[in-house]
Amino acid sequence: MGPLPRTVELFYDVLSPYSWLGFEILCRYQNIWNINLQLRPSLITGIMKDSGSLSAMRFLTALNLEHPEMLEKASRELWMRVWSRNEDITEPQSILAAAEKAGMSAEQAQGLLEKMSTPKVKNQLKETTEAACRYGAFGLPITVAHVDGQTHMLFGSDRMELLAHLLGEKWMGPVPPAVNARL
Repeated sequence: MGPLPRTVELFYDVLSPYSWLGFEILCRYQNIWNINLQLRPSLITGIMKDSGSLSAMRFLTALNLEHPEMLEKASRELWMRVWSRNEDITEPQSILAAAEKAGMSAEQAQGLLEKMSTPKVKNQLKETTEAACRYGAFGLPITVAHVDGQTHMLFGSDRMELLAHLLGEKWMGPVPPAVNARL
């Protein structure tokens, strides 16, 4: 039996294209590197003022609280809307469309949309953003690796080779071969 998975946290905002790059790479590597990837939706405006992603990040926070298994797909759909199709992700209808494309029912998505302004969701997003700041964030994405009792914060999506080194893993570029492929 191999080593237990190490925890790697990714603090991100869908308004950041660099967060998207780091997100996609870590999602591809999570099984290859045997890491417990924790996706941490954060508010870039809490770090950098006036970004405009509050509603999308509140939605993702509500989703993470109730259906964390859907977080990866919904985050990806919001990035696709804003960065691939230049669509507005601040409007409720756009968020609902992204959620439905990610596989959520209209009822589930609407229920989460209604919970976005609850104190529970607001406080969770604030706490996650403050956690990123405590790690030293000055922008997003940041990746926090917990290895051998030590915490390492890496800023940006261009630090994945360094993350591989910290984890004692092999870096195989941004699109690694399939998990079962021979290296």
